[in-house]
Amino acid sequence: MKKEKIKAKDLITVGIFTAIQFVVCMAVAMLGYIPIFIPLLAVLVPLIGGIPFMLFLTKTKKFGMVTIMSVLIGLITCLMGMGVWVILTAPVFGILADLIFRSGGYASVKKSILGYGVFSMWVIGNYIPIVVTRDAYFQMLSTGGYGEEYAQTLMHYIPDWSLLPLLAACFVSGILGALLGRVLLKKHFVRAGIV
Repeated sequence: MKKEKIKAKDLITVGIFTAIQFVVCMAVAMLGYIPIFIPLLAVLVPLIGGIPFMLFLTKTKKFGMVTIMSVLIGLITCLMGMGVWVILTAPVFGILADLIFRSGGYASVKKSILGYGVFSMWVIGNYIPIVVTRDAYFQMLSTGGYGEEYAQTLMHYIPDWSLLPLLAACFVSGILGALLGRVLLKKHFVRAGIV
């Protein structure tokens, strides 16, 4: 497969699908006002986000498009107050996913599903401050309008050992989200030549 450069049309596609992906993510994240849903976001965001992302893959045939999307998601998520860790996790998992998609020539269903599972792991950046800076995060929640009861409940649902299980949940839910997106968008995959 010959290397093609990303053009303005590709950047517009990335921008549109980044906006869609972000809206889906934020709509699901609204459930976080109920503490029990915070750990479930590691499942729900990749699962539901798989549908628009798999549609995005039918329009992605150039290395770097997924990486650009991941950088944008990291920046936007950080600016929306979700913490700075996502600025690191989103690009790392975005580049890894881009490499997986490229290894399948942007035409492999298996690589598309695996790649989205890896891409979905960016969500872990939202959980790192809860675990790594636990006391400061608790204090911020307690005094920042959520209240001490909410903070205590959240800390109960996300213990200090939970990063690896949450990361695994992001990956597995990403795989399931990709499968769901693939089923719902089968005709788009066929038209794009992804088999």
